[in-house]
Amino acid sequence: MLNNHQMHLAHLLVKSRSRKNRIEPQSVRNLFLVLFGILFAQLHIGSAETVLGSKELQRPNILVIMADDLGYGDLSSYGATDLETPNIDHLAESGMKWRRFYANCPVCSPTRAAFLTGKFPDQVGVPGVIRTHDADSWGYLDPNTPTLADQLKKSNYTTALIGKWHLGLTSPNRPNDRGFDLFKGWLGDMMDDYYTHQRHGINYMRENNSVIEPEGHATDLFTDWAVKFIRDQASARSHSDQPGDKPKPFFLFLAYNAPHTPIQPPKSELDRVKQSRPQLTDKRAKLVALIEHMDQGVGRVLGALKESGLYENTLVVFTSDNGGQIDVGANNGPLRDGKQSMYEGGLRVPCLVRWPGKIEPGSMTDAVGICSDLSWTLQRIATEKNIDQLHPLPPPEALDLLPFLMNPQTKPTERTLYFCRREGGLCYGGKTIEALIQGSWKLLQNSPFAPLELYHLEQDPEETQDLSSSHPQKVAELNLKLRKFIQEGGKTPWFHTEP
Repeated sequence: MLNNHQMHLAHLLVKSRSRKNRIEPQSVRNLFLVLFGILFAQLHIGSAETVLGSKELQRPNILVIMADDLGYGDLSSYGATDLETPNIDHLAESGMKWRRFYANCPVCSPTRAAFLTGKFPDQVGVPGVIRTHDADSWGYLDPNTPTLADQLKKSNYTTALIGKWHLGLTSPNRPNDRGFDLFKGWLGDMMDDYYTHQRHGINYMRENNSVIEPEGHATDLFTDWAVKFIRDQASARSHSDQPGDKPKPFFLFLAYNAPHTPIQPPKSELDRVKQSRPQLTDKRAKLVALIEHMDQGVGRVLGALKESGLYENTLVVFTSDNGGQIDVGANNGPLRDGKQSMYEGGLRVPCLVRWPGKIEPGSMTDAVGICSDLSWTLQRIATEKNIDQLHPLPPPEALDLLPFLMNPQTKPTERTLYFCRREGGLCYGGKTIEALIQGSWKLLQNSPFAPLELYHLEQDPEETQDLSSSHPQKVAELNLKLRKFIQEGGKTPWFHTEP
């Protein structure tokens, strides 16, 4: 807008065009030049502010939704024919589907540690599942390793974790200690009941560090809290009208317990599934109902983004922490085995990424990604600076997924992936199992008491033919690399007892 002085000049200019108020042509030209200069300057300043503002707006809100034990084949978008997941599938239709994406471990805690730190799990002290009792707990998240939430806070993000934590029960390894402004959810590992919210008779539901006793199915609670968080963020933006006030973007990590055991969908959902698909076994029907119930929750969360006007500037990632558990009815598609296993069915998981205006809708990639890559990629997206100015460079094994997200034609990069799992009980005895993928080759040991196995994933994606005896040199080559990873992981303590 013009100020009073500028309006006066404009008034003179208009009057000069009347016969009764003739002004010399030179004066008219001068007035035009003055006004043009003023308007150009204002437009230039306004344009600069718009550009700067748009750069700020280009830093998206980030929503990462992580399911618990969701199988590679348990979404419609990944080939399931006996269930319907329209809300999660929408992310595939409006974004990118990853066909070769891996969890960092075939069980929960290690993958979550890798996602939040950008490192392989044993490099941050979490080679196995963290549990309530020390006698059966196999990890301790390194307190000195910054998390994704820590890094995004440096970039002025509001950070929240809603749902399952599973990376420590006591300080310094609770969510508020590790970069999250808000934590509302489940501190422990699995729930013994989706309605009573206890494990070993202990209530692990928390709002920040306070014990809470909410009523309802855990999936519904986490959905309700995520919706409220989104609406609160939108409200904060609408009231951010102070001079120089810029709304902060947010990072929301929504970690559902579903469809982890116990397979306990709401009765109404189970009845609906059984009525519409009577051919399903009781076991499969329960799991399908639990997955579809979670999909409805995802739909409500995406709906809250739309209603709040935040949908178009929010990057959404959906994935799972490991493969599906076969003995409770999970479907891992054509892949071998499932949860707990170093075969593909235990490690390969769905991954969908939607970012309006940046990721081509309905695109797919065959690039190999892993959950720890997300940490580095999201940090890059969240800041204008190079990530190495905020954080040490990622290890050579980490990959920035951004080129693949922005251009689905980007040629996949051959890379090396390392997987480990430490576990107790008679099957493991506190020992580890490992796998190494290099290009199309995969070396694995699926039991600490079994020999190494070798597979060629391009020629044999279902891992039906063990090539270890016919390719001993390849076994030796990959085993040498595997041992180096094991040595690197051994530098970080994974067991800690309270003093």
